[in-house]
Amino acid sequence: MNSLHKDGFVVFDATDQAADWASAAHQQALLISADPAIRAQNLRHGNTWFVGVDALPNDPDGSIGGVPLAGPWQDYVTVPAAYHRAQLSVVYPGYPLQDGSESDGAHRFRRNRFAAHVDGLLPRGPQKRRFLEEWHGFILGLPLNETEAAPLMVWPESHLYMGAALRDAVGQQDPIDVDLTDAYQAARRDVFDKITPVRVVARPGQSMLLHRHLLHGVAPFDAGHNAPAEGRMIAYLRPMMAAGPKAWLAAD
Repeated sequence: MNSLHKDGFVVFDATDQAADWASAAHQQALLISADPAIRAQNLRHGNTWFVGVDALPNDPDGSIGGVPLAGPWQDYVTVPAAYHRAQLSVVYPGYPLQDGSESDGAHRFRRNRFAAHVDGLLPRGPQKRRFLEEWHGFILGLPLNETEAAPLMVWPESHLYMGAALRDAVGQQDPIDVDLTDAYQAARRDVFDKITPVRVVARPGQSMLLHRHLLHGVAPFDAGHNAPAEGRMIAYLRPMMAAGPKAWLAAD
């Protein structure tokens, strides 16, 4: 993706194809996020975030409600043979409140550093050490409604720092067997010291494409911002790389 944008992310102009998909997904999202049983399983941070992993009922070809998934990002990525069900991320006013199980430090990190992370590096075991558990080819965000509240936050060029640090930590080993916690946290601190995060705001019909190594998070839902009654809604697709974890780790 470096040939696409040196910053490691891009926001594409709106297209009719992406807008049609967003409209169809929005209809489904309203029903899903209002279902009491589904809400109970997905609400986090004092009921201010509906995490919605795999919540949208898109087909393996990405289509939803018969509307195809297509847009300008397809010219810059390897389109997967099959898509997973998209995440439906919904943020409500007051985000992030502190859950009872969340430490003060973790809550401060969520508020002040926007819970900055690289997707796929997940906690393992009681010590929650970070390992590569999922090797996504890219991150595609499709806004489902119009608001500037709780925007996506990204650290431009951070994919270069994070990728290099993780490759150094792995060396010639199998990436999935390496505890990446220390290298990941050190590289993240380096990014915080060197790079100022930016807000990424997009409207339905636009699309946001992120490099798989890009450090990103979500800004708080500020009191001065408004969103539709259903909250700020974005669909995210992170298809797995058929080439596997070594391809995920490689520079490109």
